[in-house]
Amino acid sequence: MFKNNIISSLRLAIIGLFLCGLASCSKQGYLFTSFHEPATDGLRLLYSYDAYHWTDLNQTFLKPAIGTQKVLRDPSIVQGPDGTFHLVWTCSWKGDKGFGYASSKDLINWTEQKFLPVMESEPKTVNVWAPEIFYNDEKKEFVIIWASTIPFRFAKGIEDEDNNHRMYSITTKDFVSFSKPELFLDPGFSVIDAVIVKRASKDYVLVLKDNTRPNRNLKVAFSKNALGPYEKVSETFSPKLTEGPTVVKTGNNWLIYFDAYGQKIYSAYKTADFKSFKDVTSEVSIPEGHKHGTIIKVKKKVIEDLLNNR
Repeated sequence: MFKNNIISSLRLAIIGLFLCGLASCSKQGYLFTSFHEPATDGLRLLYSYDAYHWTDLNQTFLKPAIGTQKVLRDPSIVQGPDGTFHLVWTCSWKGDKGFGYASSKDLINWTEQKFLPVMESEPKTVNVWAPEIFYNDEKKEFVIIWASTIPFRFAKGIEDEDNNHRMYSITTKDFVSFSKPELFLDPGFSVIDAVIVKRASKDYVLVLKDNTRPNRNLKVAFSKNALGPYEKVSETFSPKLTEGPTVVKTGNNWLIYFDAYGQKIYSAYKTADFKSFKDVTSEVSIPEGHKHGTIIKVKKKVIEDLLNNR
């Protein structure tokens, strides 16, 4: 009798594992922030349960209301330790000296949008592009990095002076008070679209876009601290005319998604060490029209609630 019970329990466990393979038993999923050109409609979200195959929720969640051009481009999101989602975005191509910010508990109801004038102390600033937000759990603070051009501030490179970008940063614990903006990365060339990745304590990777002509491709750099300094900038791992990287860990590997706009596709590369990279674009599916965003892991209930709200 005892033996039969064990066999029956094992059978049930095997069936359970099989069913989990058919319908994911994971309690987590993934969200991918997105926008569609011309970026005036607002924030869109994709969801996935495996980080490879994505579905558009097919609605907008936050219509841009601030900035000179009132667009919502390059939306970057992070979930804080209290569960609050914090979103930052590009609100103008040129003319603004800051970016947009709003927060939400459920991604449906949002706080009033704020314009964060991070470069107001630099009157010659041409632009503030693609802010990326990162939660530094080692210092219990949020880090926001972005690309700006200040003509004639840096050595003349290949780029025109109004396109010679460097990365800047601020930190905050509460989104009420902020540190003074500081230079975050000057790799000796025009750089935009950088994203911070934490592999382990005192082990960070920066995925960045070399924006110089004719390169306009992706590279990586390394640091012991979230705020840098980032060193050992690599050779490129992507084709030319690529931008907007975001990174998510799946198992023992990292997926780097990016806009391969030269090929008019959205691509993904896989890496275990940020030294060798495999093109897995054929293994992923991205809805048509999706642009530059950030991937975060969330509880599956967050996705379910969004689906039920449609």
